Amino acid sequence: MRAVAQRVSSAEVRVDGERISEMGEGLLAFVGVGREDDARQADELARRLVRLRIFNDDAGRMNHSLLDVGGTLGVVSQFTLFGDARQGRRPFFGDAAPADQAAPLIERLIASAELLGARTARGRFQATMEVELVNVGPVTLLLDTDKRF
Repeated sequence: MRAVAQRVSSAEVRVDGERISEMGEGLLAFVGVGREDDARQADELARRLVRLRIFNDDAGRMNHSLLDVGGTLGVVSQFTLFGDARQGRRPFFGDAAPADQAAPLIERLIASAELLGARTARGRFQATMEVELVNVGPVTLLLDTDKRF
């Protein structure tokens, strides 16, 4: 699984003009599921996201996790994170998991984060979403359960 994680002061997700989710301070993660992913990757990514120390402590150092600051984890599915644009002009998405595999793993990631104590917000799987966020820092990290980056 891959994620682009952004530290935010607020975020919201809209589908067809309707706000379906909103959050305050926290971490907004755009998450892609690969064909080789399973529940182990979902659980690992949840642990990494909620324990990632990217929130400032009193000295202004990134030393606190999402759980430490009581923030929310927002999860938005994004199969395009598995797009391969190294050749040509049209990305190849063959490494992205099909929807029937990806949807339960996104739900597993959210459930795992909640079991770890995180509040969550979410997008809508397979919907065309409008995501509005305020990135603080800006802080943006790439995570990959296969540790490719």
